[in-house]
Amino acid sequence: MNLPPNTLGRGNRFDPVALLPGRIGRGPRTVTGPTDTVVIVGAGLAGLSTAMRLARTGRQVIVLERDLVPGGRAALRAVPAPGGNGEYRFDPGPTVLTMPDLIADCFDALGEDMSDWLNLKPVEPLYRTTFQDGSVIDVHSDVDRMTAEIESAIGPDEAAGFRRYVRFVSKLYRYEMRDFIDRNIDSPLDLVSVNLARLAAIGGFRRLAPKVNQYLKDDRTQRIYSFQAMYAGLSPYDALALYAVIAYMDSVAGVYFPAGGMAAVPTAMAAAAKRHGVEFRYGTEVTSVEHSGGRAVAVHTANGERIPADVVVLNPDLPVAYRDLLGRSPFRVRRLKYSPSCYLMLAGTRQNWPGAAHHNIHFGGAWKGVFDELLSGRLMSDPSFLVTNPTASDARLAPANREIYYVLFPTPNLDAPIDWKRLGPVYREHVLSQLDAHYPGFGDSIEVEDVTTPQDWADRGMERGAPFAAAHSFFQTGPFRPGNLWGENVVFTGSGTQPGVGVPMVLVSGRLAAERITGPDPVYASRAWR
Repeated sequence: MNLPPNTLGRGNRFDPVALLPGRIGRGPRTVTGPTDTVVIVGAGLAGLSTAMRLARTGRQVIVLERDLVPGGRAALRAVPAPGGNGEYRFDPGPTVLTMPDLIADCFDALGEDMSDWLNLKPVEPLYRTTFQDGSVIDVHSDVDRMTAEIESAIGPDEAAGFRRYVRFVSKLYRYEMRDFIDRNIDSPLDLVSVNLARLAAIGGFRRLAPKVNQYLKDDRTQRIYSFQAMYAGLSPYDALALYAVIAYMDSVAGVYFPAGGMAAVPTAMAAAAKRHGVEFRYGTEVTSVEHSGGRAVAVHTANGERIPADVVVLNPDLPVAYRDLLGRSPFRVRRLKYSPSCYLMLAGTRQNWPGAAHHNIHFGGAWKGVFDELLSGRLMSDPSFLVTNPTASDARLAPANREIYYVLFPTPNLDAPIDWKRLGPVYREHVLSQLDAHYPGFGDSIEVEDVTTPQDWADRGMERGAPFAAAHSFFQTGPFRPGNLWGENVVFTGSGTQPGVGVPMVLVSGRLAAERITGPDPVYASRAWR
């Protein structure tokens, strides 16, 4: 039987939906022309997600990665310890892993079981949060346990409010995931559904902070369940309440950590894809995409190689991919506003602090003012910050009797007039002084150190030095966010396109990119997000 293009889903399954006439029958747009050879630029999580879904469709899939290992921002950074005493194995990118089912689905696309490739363990507590008044609240995904924690720390009324908040964010997740996150969107009209009405009815389009305040009255719990707006590049006072879905993903659905560190995830994904025929070329930097009339025909590499392609998938940061690889800078992309950046210190220490959990959030006294400062281009005067201690879950990541700490301070992005080459050393001392209040002697205990400033993020290919990409303001969300299809056969994937920022979202973006090539996968659609 001769099928029209793009009527095959995963594993060459026939998709009868693709044969229906009209846009409604066909579903989201797909690339046109042949799709036999797909070149994916970048082996980040999104690029790997795309490759895994294409591997069993009969296509030739080639992944080109400039680094020597897979992972992109989630790639391993190994730093030798002094005196040849082993090495520190740092994760320089995401450290909070949620929604492991989305990783499992990538392996399922290959007919593989994730547990054969990865050992994921739940992190408990999810976070240890400390406040300026000295109080400490551990965050748990188990609703009963978290209710008891809040009741003990604050009182029964706040605990009851928490239970109501969990019901609210659980509804958000159900209403948002299928219709607004887990599908390709070509037009605002694609959002018109019963779930849109449901979101409006429960207040999803109100502002986040007042919505949280409807359930949680204590300043501490309000912070715990609204700080996630920062991942979307927004203040809780500006973000829509629908972004409370991020709080669901990590504070209700749970946080996990892979044995071997976060880099174990892309390493396993690449190995499984390779087993199923995907070709990986590491140490290969792509310098441009050759195209004519909106159709890509090949990519060119720094060593002068020309690699023909029927379809090109671009995993680099979207505005950088447009400008540096396609030679384009569309107005819609040029006018994007970006999330705040961060100062990241990776430290290998000779000391540990027994009071530290795996993930620790230290809240300053200020709250709304902190966001006002960051979004107006000023450094936090009273900072809140994250300290992750991966060796609390896997001691093998550091030499014997040593620890790893991942210290993240939010900062403005490069739209702010800050010279990080000059300020960097000064800001380091500020960071150490803040750390010393919670981890006495931290600076003196550092054995190896690796620092990333907003300028460093920019030098690594992140527009405006913003590792959290374009902010998720209303007109940069959903159908208003840059789309993942350009011309006839160029597809974008990653945090800069739909659905957005965060490990779960970039994994979804990889599937959406693959479906721009294969058409919707009816097997996935029939079982996902019931």
